[in-house]
Amino acid sequence: MMPDLGKYADAVLSSYAVSLVLLALIVWLSLRRSKRIKKELEDIESKVKSHG
Repeated sequence: MMPDLGKYADAVLSSYAVSLVLLALIVWLSLRRSKRIKKELEDIESKVKSHG
């Protein structure tokens, strides 16, 4: 199923691996940041409601 990459197989496969790792890292960082910001917004909202 995989095409014959010849002498470039190592370079191509390592490029795919690096790309997948970087994409996974970006997704993980985005989700982590989203969770943190959501918590901060909920904290701010609860403070506003308690003062109002």
